[in-house]
Amino acid sequence: MATNRRNFLTGLSGGIGALALSGAATGISPANAAGDVALFKNVSLRGSLDATRLGLRADAWDDQSKVLQSVLERASEEDKPLFLPPGTYVASNLKLPKRTRITGVPGASKLVYGGGGHFLTAENAEILSLDGVVIEGANNGFNDSAAGLVHAINCRQVVIDNCDIRGSLVSGIKLERSGGRIERSRISGAGGDAAIYSVEATGLQVINNEVSDCANGGILIHRWTAGEDNSIVSGNRIERIKAINGGTGQYGNGINIFRAHSVIVSDNRISDCAFSAVRANGGSNVQILGNNCTRSGETALYSEFEFEGAVISNNIVDEATLGISVANFMQGGRMSVVSNNLIRNLKTTGPYKADQPGFGIGITVEADTSVTGNVIENAPLYGINLGWGPYLRDVVVNANVIRNAGEGIAVSVVKGAGEALISNNVIRDAVNGAIVGHEWSKPVTGDLALNSSSSYPHLTIGGNRVS
Repeated sequence: MATNRRNFLTGLSGGIGALALSGAATGISPANAAGDVALFKNVSLRGSLDATRLGLRADAWDDQSKVLQSVLERASEEDKPLFLPPGTYVASNLKLPKRTRITGVPGASKLVYGGGGHFLTAENAEILSLDGVVIEGANNGFNDSAAGLVHAINCRQVVIDNCDIRGSLVSGIKLERSGGRIERSRISGAGGDAAIYSVEATGLQVINNEVSDCANGGILIHRWTAGEDNSIVSGNRIERIKAINGGTGQYGNGINIFRAHSVIVSDNRISDCAFSAVRANGGSNVQILGNNCTRSGETALYSEFEFEGAVISNNIVDEATLGISVANFMQGGRMSVVSNNLIRNLKTTGPYKADQPGFGIGITVEADTSVTGNVIENAPLYGINLGWGPYLRDVVVNANVIRNAGEGIAVSVVKGAGEALISNNVIRDAVNGAIVGHEWSKPVTGDLALNSSSSYPHLTIGGNRVS
């Protein structure tokens, strides 16, 4: 038996070699010939059903919803992938069955929404897999129940890989109580809430995608009630996110975390968002790490409202109204590390009239926070802002570099403000003082880096280098 198997493999190898040689004689490169054989082998191993052999017609611009629904159900019953050959297929109102696997040729296999309801919807599916498919909304209208061009509800495993999803008047992808991964895909032109919108995830990765030109949001990780979400958003390129629906930060964010705990946001490239590059609202134990953020219309990196625990480290922020804000101690926002970030070229004008103290701040924090090792340059108002009125508690500001600021460090000296340690910082060219005490937005002290701060026992200031 072993001898026969070796003879078979030898013969197969020789057949591939002969095909390559014959390809050379006919003008086909040996590499292409071998690649064709490999492709043939992969298709045969895949065991998929060919949709066009089951009645679907490529490039027929009439609606093929009934045929496509039928072949999807057959593929699900046989537990096989459905292969979509190159071509355009128009359909609407597809209910994806229990085991849906659609595989296409990237950039060439196109599902186009014909309008009149919803497009691809799955509920309580075991597997929803879309691989190498273009999903085109064609800016056609949806009914009120449609939340995304692809909409998954209570689906255990959603896998969307190497797909193009575009031209949707609602969100591109909407997941509810679903898990899985969205990767290597391109989502653009979403006119609803976001390109990718997940609510109550059950273990989700959103990795290495391209998101662009969306009306209100890039990637949203939300929960109806606060709790562990554990989603990972990493390696994505996000650009040109608007806020068509208006507001003061509800929309217009590259990545938005809402009530979702233990989310990791790392190594994303985010540019030209109407509001924040990354905005975490009520998300405890969030990590915002190693992101490159340019031209944010408002605060670039935000952790706000009812949260406990945020690590914001190793990010680059270039052009924003505020670089990093960890705020809302009065509503329970506390406990963070802000370290080793580079923040520069801040602006004093934003998408709305600023509340006091205004725009143009590098880092602002309030409670139970360590601010260390950051470099801030060109902050017209303050390099670092500590506290707001009495909302200051247990803050350490150590070993930061601040260059070219209105004030280097502004710290609250309002009655009731808590402890702050400000030490070993390098502050250069702070026009209105290196370290200045404030009552709310009003400066009320001289430069505390140069003069005694004994009048303010909640402050410990020392070892700072000012020039």
